[in-house]
Amino acid sequence: MRPTRRVLLAAGMVLTAAAGHAQSTKEIGITSVGNPVLLEPRTVKKGADGIITAAVRVKFLKPVKAGATEYRASRTIAMFDCTAKKVAVKENWYYSDQKGTKVANHKVVGLPGYGTTIKGSLPDVALAHLCAAR
Repeated sequence: MRPTRRVLLAAGMVLTAAAGHAQSTKEIGITSVGNPVLLEPRTVKKGADGIITAAVRVKFLKPVKAGATEYRASRTIAMFDCTAKKVAVKENWYYSDQKGTKVANHKVVGLPGYGTTIKGSLPDVALAHLCAAR
């Protein structure tokens, strides 16, 4: 295979992977400070134990300062226990752009623990929406 073809093939694979990562979203509410909360519907899974796992996003209307970085959006994968009304975060991404393409911080929680939500927060809005739908 010629070098030009290899480069084009590799570029096509990268673009395909990036397009596959983009998820359609549905607005499910707003936080207490007015930030829109978005659900990625294709990520919603209900386990045999009744726990719902889903990815939710928030776009910050005002950038959030974190040291020298400004976060403009976030994505969280969490487990929602509708019976106990508790949430456990599994993974977080913070982005330096509104589109959610430039990762500024990524954290995987080693051992997720369930806790109550703060009224009007991203987990609280998502829990209310996901549990009302069930």
